[in-house]
Amino acid sequence: MAPTTPTESVTTLRARALEVLCTQHVADKCAQAQQLALEALRPGVPWGEQAELEPPHGQLPGRPERPELIDPAQVPTRSPFTPEGRAALLHAICHIEFNAINLALDAVWRFAGMPQAFYADWLRVAGEEAQHFEMLHTLLQELRGPSGERWQYGSFAAHDGLWAMCEKTAHDRTARMALVPRTLEARGLDATPLIQAKLRKVNTPDALAMCDALDTILRDEIGHVAVGNRWYGWLCQQNGLEPVAHYRSLAREFQAPRLRPPFNTEARKRAGFSDDELAYLLGTG
Repeated sequence: MAPTTPTESVTTLRARALEVLCTQHVADKCAQAQQLALEALRPGVPWGEQAELEPPHGQLPGRPERPELIDPAQVPTRSPFTPEGRAALLHAICHIEFNAINLALDAVWRFAGMPQAFYADWLRVAGEEAQHFEMLHTLLQELRGPSGERWQYGSFAAHDGLWAMCEKTAHDRTARMALVPRTLEARGLDATPLIQAKLRKVNTPDALAMCDALDTILRDEIGHVAVGNRWYGWLCQQNGLEPVAHYRSLAREFQAPRLRPPFNTEARKRAGFSDDELAYLLGTG
């Protein structure tokens, strides 16, 4: 089948997901991602499951000029016990959520021939990630810099580790499900309670508001990681692969970061990790 450009099949949700992925303006991307998630609930909506889409020329994903993207090792560490440190922390989580919108949209347009439920799942995820970004960005904009300036997305440098793994797994949908949602994004399940504990020690109104926002995000992210687990398991079953053994192989092949404890085992279980997978993470299996 010849590649189809987004303009040729603009009415299909997969083609529109590609258009939203290419959108550079942050507010527009968030609004459009949430609209697509709503449209995915309509009966009879055209998905274009079999279309092999071709992205337009230019950078994927669409993103604003800022934040500046730097090597992960160069991103400075700041204490949440200072206003600027809390702003930097909020900005870092905003950046993760912005990338998560793009990761979900990329799964929708890139991988043809999947069941409609796969695309519906990832459009729902994209919409919820957009809500997370907006919630956190509002909190970020309520903070003020040392001269009274308003912080916003782009005020701090960030790294591109999440999208880098997205590009590495662009040719392998099983690797994508294994190494993006259920590896890199699942790290948030482990990190969130630790971040919240620090913010509760800060005990300022803005820090406690961040804690409340992270409660919502953690609840939703358990569901998002569960989506990755479900489709990774489905793909392994379709291809006669043993999930834990194949994960080990993929982690080596794609040089996935070695995950380190402590692990939020309760959240990971709720997200669908098996006892064998948790044993592998803990080094006991």
